[in-house]
Amino acid sequence: MKITILGSGTSTGVPEIGCTCPVCTSRDARDNRLRCSGMIEVDGVRILMDCGPDFREQMIRLNDFKPIDAVLISHEHYDHVGGLDDLRPFCRFRDVPVYAEPYMAQRLRERIPYCFAAQPYPGVPRITLEEITPGVPFVVSNLQGKEVEILPIRVMHGKLPILGYRIGRMAWITDMLTMPESEYELLKDLDVLIMNALRPKPHPTHQSVSEALENVKKLAPKETYFVHMSHNVGLHEEAEELLPSHVHFAYDGLTLHF
Repeated sequence: MKITILGSGTSTGVPEIGCTCPVCTSRDARDNRLRCSGMIEVDGVRILMDCGPDFREQMIRLNDFKPIDAVLISHEHYDHVGGLDDLRPFCRFRDVPVYAEPYMAQRLRERIPYCFAAQPYPGVPRITLEEITPGVPFVVSNLQGKEVEILPIRVMHGKLPILGYRIGRMAWITDMLTMPESEYELLKDLDVLIMNALRPKPHPTHQSVSEALENVKKLAPKETYFVHMSHNVGLHEEAEELLPSHVHFAYDGLTLHF
C-alpha cells in the first residue's frame, strides 16, 4: 500500500488568509498545508480520500496522471467536496465512482445537479454516486479488475455523523470529535492510522491534539499520522518533537509505503 498525503490542513488551509503568525509566514514547506485529502494505492487500485477545493493544485503537485478508481467522501463540508468538478480530466480514463452515505449523496445531487442530469451537457464530469452504509464493507475495482475491500466507519464530527474508512490495515479518519464505542472494534490491528488533530486547545467539532493522542492509545496502531491541522498546532519542526516516537504530524507530499 502507498499513501500520499495530498493535503494536511484544516478548512482554512495554512497559511490562513491575512495571518502573519510564525506558522503562516514559515518558509518550511511542511508548514504549508492544503485542505485535507489523500491518495491510497493498493494493487494498482487508486482511491482518493475526499475531494476538496485544493484538488486541482494537489493533482498538479502530484504529477502522476492516472485513473482514479474511487472517491471516498467523509462528509458534506466544502473543504471535503469542493473539488469534485475538477475530476473532469480523470473521466478520460473512466467514469469516476464517488462513494457516500445516502444523506451525503443527496446533498451532492442538490449541490452539483448538472453532474447528475438525465441529459448532461458536454464537458461535465462523468461521476457516479454509489451509496454506502457504515459498518458494511464494499468493493472498488480498477480497469484491470483488481479489487479492494473498504469498510466505512461511523464517527462524529461534533453532532454530525460522518464516515471514516478502513482499507486493509490502514484507516483514514478526519474531522472526528468522538466515535461510538462499537466502532473501536472495527479499528483493531492497524499498521497505519491517519487521523485528525486540529490544534492544542479543545474544539466543539474536532479532536484536539491531546484528544487525538488518547484515541491513539486506545486504538494502538503501529504508526499514526495526524492531519487536518490548523496553524495553531505550531511550527512542524517544533510540534513534531512533542509527540511520541510512533506518532507524527503529516505534511503535504508525505508518502508512506507499507
